[in-house]
Amino acid sequence: MITFICSLILLVVGYLTYGLLVEKVFGINPEARTPALTKTDGVDFVPMSPWRIFLVQFLNIAGLGPIFGAIMGIFYGPAAFLWIVFGTIFAGGVHDYLSGMLSIRKGGVSLPDIVGDELGSGVRVFIRILSIVLLILLTNTFLSGPATLLQGLSPLPTMPYRYYTIPMVWVLIIFAYYTLATVLPVDKLIGRFYPIFGGILLFMGLGIMAVMLGWHADAMPELTDGLHNRQTNGLPLFPMMFVSIACGAISGFHGTQSPIMARCVTNERQGRIIFYGAMVAEGILALIWAAAAGTFFADPERGLYGIDALQQFAAEHPGENIAALVIDRVSRSWLGVVGGILAIIGVIAAPITSGDTALRSARLIVADFLHMDQKPIRNRLIIAVPLFLAVFGMLFVDFNVVWRYFAWTNQTLAVFTLWAGTVWLYKHSTYKFGWVMAIVPALFMTMVSSSYIFIAPEGFRFAEMNLSWLAYLIAAIVTIVCLTLFILFARKNDKVR
Repeated sequence: MITFICSLILLVVGYLTYGLLVEKVFGINPEARTPALTKTDGVDFVPMSPWRIFLVQFLNIAGLGPIFGAIMGIFYGPAAFLWIVFGTIFAGGVHDYLSGMLSIRKGGVSLPDIVGDELGSGVRVFIRILSIVLLILLTNTFLSGPATLLQGLSPLPTMPYRYYTIPMVWVLIIFAYYTLATVLPVDKLIGRFYPIFGGILLFMGLGIMAVMLGWHADAMPELTDGLHNRQTNGLPLFPMMFVSIACGAISGFHGTQSPIMARCVTNERQGRIIFYGAMVAEGILALIWAAAAGTFFADPERGLYGIDALQQFAAEHPGENIAALVIDRVSRSWLGVVGGILAIIGVIAAPITSGDTALRSARLIVADFLHMDQKPIRNRLIIAVPLFLAVFGMLFVDFNVVWRYFAWTNQTLAVFTLWAGTVWLYKHSTYKFGWVMAIVPALFMTMVSSSYIFIAPEGFRFAEMNLSWLAYLIAAIVTIVCLTLFILFARKNDKVR
């Protein structure tokens, strides 16, 4: 319990102190008119109240990410608590704030233009491609999962395909919803109903926390249990844990979502609570579920406690979605009937809402690239339909293959966003070393992303060949090259000044 309480306090203090420092270093202008006011179109640029934007932003970046990721991350041990806390404060919060506020400063542009303006036209094109690929992969991930779960609750005709079946009717129903959420004005569906889902997600987490602290505090994992790798699959803690826990610490997907809400913000002063604050709220949610997963399965009669008990539970359910099972067991047991309902809403509704905002973000990225006015619904459909077809086509690709590359693509996108933020702060911040708060997480995530692709099973499998040291060496070289390029840029920029 001590580790959990201290972590919770650190997250709140981090928001109140470091979040304020990030805001000061960025240099907000409360008198400036935001794109929501200067470009109001009734579709994407729509002024909304701060509390509504916060809840929508929270749901957009959260969904099931911080829950699934935290549950899988705690398998590596109590070190997960440290990554959730310090990753949220020093990496994820900075990443989300910069991506949202830079979008506001640049007229509400999408992530590829934010990054491209700072890192060059070639990087702009690469990020456009990477963002669209990521968003299609994510939508596919958050479509097939809920459709399969709905099929189990209410069987409808399916479509056999190779070694598995596609719940086609449920897929089409979800697609119909996606069409509405992607094409309709942001305040008609997303702005109206998503704050409710965001509130439910928060309520669910707080309920779990109350039960855990009230009745199961003695069984909670502690840092004193050791920071060594507890994972049994043979993969190293670094970088695997830092990719497993993405949305609960830092996630490139957030950079694609922040510009959606940046087009609704009416004052730059709101940026800290909406962008940095939503990331801290997500970190708290991840912290709760990491602790719950490491607490719930304690079985004194079998001599199993904490993470060892969770490992045993996973071993007894091979081939199943362990994170989904944990959510279901914990919610039903600790929250009763209400918990069961919330679990269904969480496991089904939350990923669906993340999927549709991913498609909306993809539409905006393409629209920015083509300079296509999105006020006419015809133009929205011209962009959205091909995206729908791409996601639909991905249903016929093995889900495991899709998932393998989603994680790396996600964190790689975060790397570029942080480097873009570093460059912008170097050029524009009135604080001499303000750029340090962006470059530190940029360097760390460069090391994480570079080593992951060589170590992970979906990459070059160096870990299986006992060559993890070589992966770290390559990643270190890549990180040093990136740092060197920034130093050269800084020297060139100083000469121009």
